Amino acid sequence: MPVNAERAPEIVVVPHTHWDREWYLPFQRFRLRLVSLLDGVIGGMEADRRWRFTLDGQMAAVDDYLEIRPERRERLEALVREGRLAVGPWQILHDEFLCSGENIVRNLETGMRRAEEMGAVMMVGYLPDQFGHCAQTPQILRGAGIEHACVWRGVPGEVRASAFAWEAPDGTAVRTQYLPEGGYGNAASMFEEFPGGAAPALPGRVAGFAESMGRWYPRGGPLLAMYGADHTAPAPDLAERIAEAPGMRMETLGGYFAALDPSVDGLPRVRGELRSHARANILPGVISARVHLKEAMGRAERLVERYAEPLAALWYAGDARRFLDLAWRRLIEVSCHDSVTGCGSDETAEQVAARMAEAEQLGRAVCDLVTAERAAAVPLGSHLVFNPTPAPRTGLVTLDVPADGEPGLVTGDGRPVPVQTLEVAPTVLDDAVHPASRLPVLLERVYGRVLFGQEIRDWTVSREDRTLTFRVTARSTVPFDLGAVREALRGAEGDWRVRILADPRRTVAALVDVPALGLATVRPVPPASASPDTPVVAEGNVLDNGLLRAEVNADGTLRVRTPSGGAVEGIGRIVDGGDLGDTYNHAPPAADRLVEDPLSVAVRPVWSGPLVAACDIVRTYRWPASGDAEADARSAAEEDVTVTIRAELRAGEPFLRLRVTFDNRCEDHRVRLHLPLPRRAATSFAEGQFAVTERGLTAEGGFGERPVPTFPASGFAAAGGLAVLLEHVTEYEVVGGGREMALTLLRSVGYLSRDRNAYRDQPAGPQLPTPRAQCRGERTAAFAVMPYAGERPGPAVLRAAEAYRHDLLTATGYGHAAAAAPPSREGVAITGDGVAMTSLRGRDGWIETRVVALRDEPATAVLRGPFTEAARADLRGRPGEPLDVQDGTVSLALRPWEIATVRLKTA
Repeated sequence: MPVNAERAPEIVVVPHTHWDREWYLPFQRFRLRLVSLLDGVIGGMEADRRWRFTLDGQMAAVDDYLEIRPERRERLEALVREGRLAVGPWQILHDEFLCSGENIVRNLETGMRRAEEMGAVMMVGYLPDQFGHCAQTPQILRGAGIEHACVWRGVPGEVRASAFAWEAPDGTAVRTQYLPEGGYGNAASMFEEFPGGAAPALPGRVAGFAESMGRWYPRGGPLLAMYGADHTAPAPDLAERIAEAPGMRMETLGGYFAALDPSVDGLPRVRGELRSHARANILPGVISARVHLKEAMGRAERLVERYAEPLAALWYAGDARRFLDLAWRRLIEVSCHDSVTGCGSDETAEQVAARMAEAEQLGRAVCDLVTAERAAAVPLGSHLVFNPTPAPRTGLVTLDVPADGEPGLVTGDGRPVPVQTLEVAPTVLDDAVHPASRLPVLLERVYGRVLFGQEIRDWTVSREDRTLTFRVTARSTVPFDLGAVREALRGAEGDWRVRILADPRRTVAALVDVPALGLATVRPVPPASASPDTPVVAEGNVLDNGLLRAEVNADGTLRVRTPSGGAVEGIGRIVDGGDLGDTYNHAPPAADRLVEDPLSVAVRPVWSGPLVAACDIVRTYRWPASGDAEADARSAAEEDVTVTIRAELRAGEPFLRLRVTFDNRCEDHRVRLHLPLPRRAATSFAEGQFAVTERGLTAEGGFGERPVPTFPASGFAAAGGLAVLLEHVTEYEVVGGGREMALTLLRSVGYLSRDRNAYRDQPAGPQLPTPRAQCRGERTAAFAVMPYAGERPGPAVLRAAEAYRHDLLTATGYGHAAAAAPPSREGVAITGDGVAMTSLRGRDGWIETRVVALRDEPATAVLRGPFTEAARADLRGRPGEPLDVQDGTVSLALRPWEIATVRLKTA
């Protein structure tokens, strides 16, 4: 709208800095700048009470600052309490697609708690620079009591005003402010000074801002002027300059929104995720940049969320909260939109990977802590099994058992367990002749009672045969004294034979029944016959478990058939293409060369059943060695690459497991796995962040970025009757006019951002070389494919994805060998069609669990366990309405796509 001089709109200036905690520089180098910036901001605010400042919506900047300047905490808190410094609500500005929904909730929970400790939390869902926004963000914000959101990237072209109602799949809506005309820096140049005074005077700039921005405010109201940019400090005389400009005032972002009505009545509505290219770059290539980071994030989140926390809450007598809190601190840190994304420097990526590994190690440490406590009651030689799923499971575990022949196993309840030998361990670990003078040195191999990784259970010295024999086993309770061995060898002469003999052992697959979130034990017995209900077999190039039949074709692809007669032909085609893009955007060369035909194919059998059958499909290719930027093509030089796909079927599983392995010896390329679809698809479905999102085959464009329809999926991606089960966030695309799905296995690029990127007009960052983003070396990616009936993936796919991602966990028993194996025990069971559990933890003396209804219809979650009280809670864990408990059972009615948090009190 044109600016009326008599009715000029008020302009609210929000001074801020957008603080990338780590990006093209690593964290500590950016923190040095942060400390200097905040030193100046705090001093300026204390000297002039007109000052207001917004600290980017994330508490990480505050914590990072106070770690260096702890003596300034009270000064910071005073500014927060006065409402002049706005902090929170997030702990860090995360990427919404590359972390789990639970990670997003814990991020918000942590940030709001920390901000309240400082004095006040900014009650605005500020999301200024995320590369698109996930569908359930409005429900997450409202669940934490936040009624306003503020976004920039991903807003669709249909939005033509600064405010709209952003609606989650469950119908929850939040009033959302769009940041047009430059995003979080739309007023960054308003107060900029130019050499020689060539810049327009401030009144002219203000008028220009009001005219361009006013078009976005059809209802009138104050214009939001975001004065700040990446890592920038405000002008020191800003307060004076604003005071001199009529119709302009300084405020925090929280103060601006506090004056606005949070009602969404009458506002245009946008439902679901925001991933449009219409108004800003969303930089979709970060989903596939540095894929090792995505793998590490998935492993760490899964281990903490679904193993360590439930184990500690249900099965541990001690307190593991500090370990878990530290693990979550690391997971939240690395969820940052310039961290897990992989679009930083090589040095930054290394530090991100180290923090992910630390989170995984903390989660594993808690698992070790709990299972060790429980395994103390499991007899030596037996095994403890934990089920991380809130429903009973019959699943495959791999165990090391003592056995001279085909072993037998039974549960603690005495029920036979089907078993298949996978590997027979050698019994002769070492057998060599040494001069007697070497014997003292050889005895130094013994560490305590451990020799060659096993424990000594017996030893003999035969002077007649000049033979020293150690017999070792996995674990021994027989006393051992190394001094006695030395004494027996005293005075030895000549050559001596030294043997290290291991008890017969086998690595076996066992099909075990385990209660919901519960424990079971299995113990070895004399060989007993126990077979699975539907055994799996391998014959030639065919695998069959009665639910699926997989046949290897001559070109190395697979034909998958179902008992109903349906078939999918050509699964597993590998396509290698060029990539002259960067960590933000894939961009093929103009003269691209796709390589998809192998030079050779071989099939090698691995296991033949009855619990697991597998074969390795080995194909060799010749891929271009690198890109050629000058020619806008791929190099003439080539590398031979061997790609191995292990195809595996397990008894009772309705999906085919695929594990792809190759040594990446090339650069500037993208490798994808292609999966033909049973039926032509018009849309796809992807699970992630408390939702299953339906997407079309194209993406909306309109800005200076190619609207490529590559999308993220967390638990599974599905289209046309085929679901692909995933271990971590993976990039996929439905190609061939809806006839095929392509999964990105690897994207190798050499720059953080290229100034010239064919798929993006503007640079996304500095043109910094990132040789390690080429991801050279061994690459392994695991998936499973599952045909399904109907247009949409239903509860069967949800159950399969849950089982695929969450293997049963085992621990070796070390109790008295003659003790009875404990019977199976249930933890907490959660059932309901389309109902998924996303977390279970101990909190404030209660068990807190979070569930979501992943369906378009209302659902009922039924929770069963040893509890006597129950209540709903909000996403911050604050208790709400009590729930009726009948005989340890609670029924919880859920809206379609509702996220619900429940507190449970055990007796």
